[in-house]
Order: sequence, then C-alpha cells, then structure tokens
Amino acid sequence: MGSMASPALSGLPPSATNTLSVADLRSAAARDPKAAIRETAKQFEALFMQQIMKSMREATVSSGMLDNEGTKLGNEMLDSQYAAKMTGLPGGLTDAIARQLERQMGTGAAAALAAPAASAGAASAASASTTRATPLTQKQTDFVQLHGNAARAAQSQTGIPAAFMIGQAAHETGWGKQEIRNADGSNSHNLFGIKAGAGWGGPVAEITTTEVVDGQAQKVSAKFRSYASYQDAFRDYAKMLTESPRYAGVAAQAAQGAASAASAAGFAQGLQRAGYATDPAYADKLSRVINTTMRVQKAVT
Repeated sequence: MGSMASPALSGLPPSATNTLSVADLRSAAARDPKAAIRETAKQFEALFMQQIMKSMREATVSSGMLDNEGTKLGNEMLDSQYAAKMTGLPGGLTDAIARQLERQMGTGAAAALAAPAASAGAASAASASTTRATPLTQKQTDFVQLHGNAARAAQSQTGIPAAFMIGQAAHETGWGKQEIRNADGSNSHNLFGIKAGAGWGGPVAEITTTEVVDGQAQKVSAKFRSYASYQDAFRDYAKMLTESPRYAGVAAQAAQGAASAASAAGFAQGLQRAGYATDPAYADKLSRVINTTMRVQKAVT
C-alpha cells in the first residue's frame, strides 16, 4: 500500500493538492484505515488528472514563439491547480479507486500502510498497527506449531498458504479453546467449523452454535463433520476449498501469490463473499488472526 502511494507523492506539488507524505499516510492509517485508503485514492486521481492536463496541453497546436522555461513552469503549476480542483468530487475516480482498494485489500491494507518502515523499537511502531503491537502469547505459538505439519501438507497439495489455513482454524476455535466436541465429549478435530451437509457420510457432532439471520444473532442447533485427526480436518478443508464451486476461485487466488497482509485480506473477503460464515465482520476478524499467525511463523523460524 505504501509503495502504491509513492508515485502520487512525487508527482504533484503539495501546495496544489494537499498531498500527504508517506509518514502522514501511515499516521492517518493508524487512526482511521478507511480515511487513509480514500486519501491514497485521491492522490492517484490527482496524478491521473494532472497527466490528462499535460497530455491535452501537449496536443494543443503552439507556435513556440512565446515558449520558455518560465511559461512551462507556469503551465505546470496551472495544470496542478486544475487537477486539484477536479480531484475528490462526488462520483469521481477517487470514490471508484477507494472502493476497489477496499475490495481487493480490505481495511487490513491500511493497517499494513500504517506499519512504519523504521526500526521495530521506535515508539511509532507500537501504535501503528494493533496486530503488530499486540504481544504474541504462548497459546498462539503452541497452536501454530501443533498444526504446522498438517497445514504444510495441505499447502503442498493445494498451494493455499499454510498461514491462511492455520489462521482460519485459530479464528474458528479461539486458538484451540473452543473446539467442537462429539456427544461423548471427545474431540471432533473439526477446526474449521465445516457443517455436515447432505453429501457428508462420516461421523457428525451436533452442537448449539450462533448464526446471524437477518442481522440478528440467533442460537441454532447444527451438525458438524467429525474427524479422526487434525490431519484429516486440514485435508478435508483444503479439498472443500479447491473442489467446491463456491470457494474454488478463492483458493486459486490464494495459491497464486505469497502470504501477505494484502493477500490475507483478499482471502478472508473472498470467503465471506462466498458465504463461508454469516458474521458480517467475518473477513476483518479472520484477516487479523491470519496476520497474527504469520507473525508467529516468523518468530518461531
């Protein structure tokens, strides 16, 4: 996100466009991620409008008799002023660019923008991102290490980053504290909250769970798949994501690139759009847990 904003920062005079520096954008992102995304989109539009003005001026027939460095500078300043006036208008490119950035990268992208490039020991680093500032716990480390082999095996088969799968397992179970139990109290090993639909022929665990229906949280009884091991759970989850028409596109996109805050946000949003969960805030919650999982992986390697 920060690298995307850089071209706009160097292309327009600050006095003409009120362009924010990278440091200012990071600070704004820490306070209000959506506002930071909009400011970045506005800077893209300003740069684009200035280029249009420049192209129009270059296409204008000129005798060249009065052209000099002074007139060129004046024209560039005038173009910048015009660009500034045409930027950020309702229904303009700023709104469209901001919507696209939010869909592709989520508000988690603004948190990534907020992460400072300076050393981790700087005071600003502690407040730039909630995910980065929160200390890792032993429970989180143990959970990632416990499921690392199963997740990596599933990654080798599907390409879906292990961190994404472990992160979703952590989110669904509260880092292992709320795993689904069978009727006899034994562990179902269902880390991903996968329900037992008509096509499931294996064991089931029936529990009371919370679903959001018409915007209201309701307690309902539901049947979930039960597995013999965590390895089976990861294999079944990866198979569902890659073979189900609902999730295949999400899985394919996740497998194309390396694990990052931006790709984690895209993965989480894709699952929510496909209907993986009824919680309207599911994507934001999941992307934060995946980011924590990636931090744990870096800390233990």
